[in-house]
Amino acid sequence: MSLPKLHVAVLMGGWSSERPVSLMSGEGVAKALESRGHQVTRIDMGRDVALRLAEAKPDVVFNALHGTPGEDGTVQGMMDLMGLTYTHSGLATSVIAIDKELTKQALVPHGIPMPGGRIVETAELFERDPLPRPYVLKPVNEGSSVGVAIVTADGNYGTPIARDSKGPWQEFDQLLAEPFIRGKELTTAVLADKALLVTELKPKSGFYDFDAKYTDGMTDHICPAEIPDDVAEACKDIALRAHRLLGCKGTSRSDFRWDDEQGVDGLFLLEVNTQPGMTPLSLVPEQARKLGMSYEDLVEAIIANALAGKAAVMASGTGD
Repeated sequence: MSLPKLHVAVLMGGWSSERPVSLMSGEGVAKALESRGHQVTRIDMGRDVALRLAEAKPDVVFNALHGTPGEDGTVQGMMDLMGLTYTHSGLATSVIAIDKELTKQALVPHGIPMPGGRIVETAELFERDPLPRPYVLKPVNEGSSVGVAIVTADGNYGTPIARDSKGPWQEFDQLLAEPFIRGKELTTAVLADKALLVTELKPKSGFYDFDAKYTDGMTDHICPAEIPDDVAEACKDIALRAHRLLGCKGTSRSDFRWDDEQGVDGLFLLEVNTQPGMTPLSLVPEQARKLGMSYEDLVEAIIANALAGKAAVMASGTGD
């Protein structure tokens, strides 16, 4: 991968619950770009982000934000209005993909297998279970397994869930309730319209929550996953189809649960991450590295994709 020397603004931080992860992603990206001779302006996003971007006048913005408002279309819309070229997905895709229910509405009619379930008002949980146990409760529009709870028949949340039990019901007015799918946690990255590999994630205790994702030593990554070939191919096919159907750009990562007693029929897409992590423990760099692509090459490939997309728009004479 060979790019001309560019001025890249790396947008990171922000104020979402995923701020620490974003700062790690952004710093990794910035150092990788500097090692390749690019000029880098680091921007820890505050309310003055538009002014700081306007002052920087970068050739391209590497969007290393995670969560709202950097991954939900808000920042994308701002950069569109400013005429900036930026990495990863655009406004409409970001709005849909960060919302797990909207993602289902976009993908399930096209044959993408996703769990059932429904949106519930938090107050309902203190009166009755929304689904038969075991089931999963998660925020509708948070990433990195923030605020996920698995409610089991013999769990310690109470029956019904007690108001004073620690869980996402203490933070969110609405939650997505889904049936719990037993089995394995799998994930597949897509880069520049090509599915990479399948990784199995094996937490050493509990499930693959925020701490397990970002604490070294808490989760084993098996890459490539030791699963049947047909399941691996199904993961890659579904991830690529979801990437295309949602209109993702650059890179995305699709997360799955696989009931290994059901074969391919037991595979369900949980969500599509439009701005996956770029930390030392992140899954997209790991899969790329297994395929012989260095971290620095990955960063430049994501930027090259953004520049190519902008060039195609300019050549067609249409707007973003």
